Amino acid sequence: MSTDQTETARRFMEAIPQAQALGLEILEMQGGVAVIRMPYAEALVGDPETGVIHGGAVSTLMDTCGGAATISHPGNAGGTATIGLRIDYLRGATPGQAITARAECHHVTRSVAFVRATAHDDDPDRPVATATGTFTVEAKP
Repeated sequence: MSTDQTETARRFMEAIPQAQALGLEILEMQGGVAVIRMPYAEALVGDPETGVIHGGAVSTLMDTCGGAATISHPGNAGGTATIGLRIDYLRGATPGQAITARAECHHVTRSVAFVRATAHDDDPDRPVATATGTFTVEAKP
């Protein structure tokens, strides 16, 4: 990814208040792949009895990661917006553990990017959720 794309991607993350509120941290972002970590926080718990993170927080993590993957793809000239996102929640994340999402922008047309993503806690062999999404693409000049 070029320096300009890296800077665009970082500005993208900084401009999203939800991403900041969730404490999202970019671990990797290049060539159409993004990895973003969301630390465990009591404020994100959806069920106080179990301590499991709310699905809405997981959804935001996966959506943001998909957008970051799209921005970092060499076929995208700029920003992005989510067109559609389908998330399948497979299990509750283990209380106390961070959730990490990995998204890959696997196909880009003139105006649409197609993304696949997974999210997991400390057990990478047991996903918390999977997602497929479509995102807008800015045409190259």
